Order: sequence, then structure tokens, then C-alpha cells
Amino acid sequence: MRLLVVLCLGMIGFAFGTEMGADVIKSYSVAGAVIGLGIAALGGAIGMGHAAAATISGTARNPGISGKLLGTMFIALALIEAQVIYTLVLALIALYANPFI
Repeated sequence: MRLLVVLCLGMIGFAFGTEMGADVIKSYSVAGAVIGLGIAALGGAIGMGHAAAATISGTARNPGISGKLLGTMFIALALIEAQVIYTLVLALIALYANPFI
């Protein structure tokens, strides 16, 4: 029920070109940016933890390939972090360069 009310307020914000509509869109942009960035950071942290754990496990099983595993882990961590940075960029666009305002 609450979600329906929130969606209805959003539609009202888009329907009216008034200042109230702009305020609703701004507040939804802030909420969407915060929630999206939080989910992305949580997913990135979980992914990085799994990558580090797998690297440590692989190094413990076969210490001879620790250099290759470490290099692969750093590439994986960079790719995981890139997804979080993309979410940050989209959140900043939604906050400061919102095309609906």
C-alpha cells in the first residue's frame, strides 16, 4: 500500500510541471541515488570478499602460483570496483544533471 502511494506521488510529480513536481522528482532522485549506491557498495564488498577469500584459499593449496592468483585477483577487484564507480556516476547524474527537472 505504501509503495502504491509513493508511486502515485511520483506520477503526480512527473505530471505537473510545477515546483511541487520538481521537488518530488528531486527527492526521488536523492532516494534513488542513496539506495542504488548502497546496494552497489554492498554487492561490491561481497564480491571483493569472495575474490580475496578464493585467492587466499588458492594460495594455501598451491603456493607456487600465488603470483598469478594475486594478479588475477587485482584485475577482478578493479572490475568489481568499476561497477560501483559506474553506479556513483549515475547517482551523481541523477542528483545534479537530472533531465526531468
